[in-house]
Amino acid sequence: MFLQRILYRINRLYLFWYDDLHNYDNERSIYLQQIRDRIETAWQKWELAQINLETLQNLDVKEALINRVQYDLNPEISAGSRYIREEMNEAGYHHLLAIGSFDGLVEGSRLSRILGGTANPIQCTLVKVLLEEYGNGRFNRKHSTFFAQMLDEFGMNTQPEAYFDLVPWEVLACANHNFLMTERKRHYLRYCGGLTYFEVAGPSAYRNYLTAAQRLGLSNAAMGYWDLHIREDERHGQWMLDDVALPLAEMYPNDAWELVLGYDQEKLMGDRAGEAIVASIRNS
Repeated sequence: MFLQRILYRINRLYLFWYDDLHNYDNERSIYLQQIRDRIETAWQKWELAQINLETLQNLDVKEALINRVQYDLNPEISAGSRYIREEMNEAGYHHLLAIGSFDGLVEGSRLSRILGGTANPIQCTLVKVLLEEYGNGRFNRKHSTFFAQMLDEFGMNTQPEAYFDLVPWEVLACANHNFLMTERKRHYLRYCGGLTYFEVAGPSAYRNYLTAAQRLGLSNAAMGYWDLHIREDERHGQWMLDDVALPLAEMYPNDAWELVLGYDQEKLMGDRAGEAIVASIRNS
């Protein structure tokens, strides 16, 4: 937790938070970069050790991606998902929203870091995904606005990072991993593979949350974000597979296995974070 919080505090300087400008005085500090690199080097070595890289390097990448997507569109319901669907009470739902606000109130921000450069159909698809996340430039349609409305329905704090102290290290690790993937263009394939999983698997997770909210008899405003994401992420997942991941596999045949690595890492880290969130809700 200590290391992931340090790493996050450094990484968040890549984004602008509309706060005191002096908070960014040290954003290019060599000292901070050294701390970041020291933590990331050891941590990423550990994360990679969780996956058999040799197996991934010998896969038929396109087939592997298609098979993974087909499964993750409708995965088996885990014990944690079943708890959320069938047992979690309203206080637990508030706790879920509090942790979820860590990402939900700044959604899409890290994606914006990889959009510059040469124009091609792959880049345009990623821009299209970002534009939908940002409500096509309309604040009232931005996804984070819908998340804030859910918080507001319960009188909760709608400021980004308001519930930072509740966020498990496993969730912080997902954010820090995505900062690394987007800030180092050498990891572009890994990031696109990870984003493919995130968009494909999102609807199944959001259905769990929507089912819980409906069981609790909550208002439409208290669950609107989930309904929106189920509809849009189903489309985004197909875009990511057909118009980003598979074309990249053709463009970079020698490195295409990194797409699968990114996909599998995002799934592994996401599952770990999901279990940590359920544990946090149970203990709240």
